[in-house]
Amino acid sequence: MVNIRDYLKEKEKRKGSSIHIDYREKIRSHKLTIFYRVVLGVALTVAILVFLIIQWRDKVFTQSVVTGTAPITIVQGARVENLGGNILLYSKDGASCVDAKGNAVWNRTYEMQAPMISVSGQTVAIGDYNGRSIYVMDKEGERGTINTNLPIRDFCVSASGVVATVLDDTNVIRLNVYNGNENTEKTIVNATVSMGKSGYPVSISLTPNGKIMAVSYLYVDSGNMKSSVAFYNFGEVGKNETDNCVGGYDYLNTVIPFVRFMDNDSAFAVSDDRIAFFSGAEKPTNVALKFLEEQIQSIYYNENYVGLVFHNPSGESIYRLDVYNSVGSKVGSQFFDIEYTDIIFNKDQIIIYNDTQCQISNIKGVDKFVGNFDQNISLLIPTSSMYKYIAVTADSINTIELK
Repeated sequence: MVNIRDYLKEKEKRKGSSIHIDYREKIRSHKLTIFYRVVLGVALTVAILVFLIIQWRDKVFTQSVVTGTAPITIVQGARVENLGGNILLYSKDGASCVDAKGNAVWNRTYEMQAPMISVSGQTVAIGDYNGRSIYVMDKEGERGTINTNLPIRDFCVSASGVVATVLDDTNVIRLNVYNGNENTEKTIVNATVSMGKSGYPVSISLTPNGKIMAVSYLYVDSGNMKSSVAFYNFGEVGKNETDNCVGGYDYLNTVIPFVRFMDNDSAFAVSDDRIAFFSGAEKPTNVALKFLEEQIQSIYYNENYVGLVFHNPSGESIYRLDVYNSVGSKVGSQFFDIEYTDIIFNKDQIIIYNDTQCQISNIKGVDKFVGNFDQNISLLIPTSSMYKYIAVTADSINTIELK
């Protein structure tokens, strides 16, 4: 005979166990539901963001609208340059800097016959060919003045204010390096070169931090023309090397008139038949060499890209812009018909323009804007906004936005 009391106790146990299992399943099911909802929400958010990015990336602008303007006075014969987002004006009689709203920042008077400038980021050096003084300024004001005591043939400035010069002495050429952040005649480094020893320096460049200098030499070796690209390190590594030289590369039967640093550890050199890329923050080494079959028309670059302009023989358009990254890989080509006065790399934009026309593309060659300006412009400066620019005309500074 079944004990009723035992039966009821067993029934309660089974019922409690069933309730315990049901609650655990419900909690698990609830957690899974929340998890799936979160995953779905994240996926939906990502999909929307991707859609918006693609829409923005593929968006094409059809007009440029002036959203702000300020007056500017440009004296006859003055040239206009971008100085870290401010506007540099310079001529034989002096230089001045104004901001994007037309406010005067600084003014520097001098007398020069053939003024030359070198710009690195927000820093500029101004000197006279065959002169003996170099003025170093940035977008905020004057940094220093260098007195060379010898005729100036060439110079370049780093963003940090270091200035490298090519000076003409009686029978030799002097490569002197100065601290342009003070009034000085004292050199940081000085070297003597000659055609018979190392060749004539035809192009020089400094890293933005002023630590490494690249020099392209041209000389004749046993009746054969020869070019050499040498690198000099002014830091601790260079102190252990003869004349601070930490490396060099020779090239037969070619002239290399253009060598530049893109940043503190990337450089490139261009000749009539090749482009070479170098990498290294202490001892730059050759990482790529590309031979060119066509004649280069122009060279443009920033910290990320190098662009070489060629006449386009295919007839599809007048010009072709081949774009390389800092390690020498070709990332694309841009075809265009504009008789350009300047080409700007800005982030992943390629801006090609003259005084009346403008073509803006992305780095893949997709046109974002092709149009005309309402006024003739002499300088176009990108801003932090991807499609807003500062345009300098003969008498105004205009803020332009693409629509």
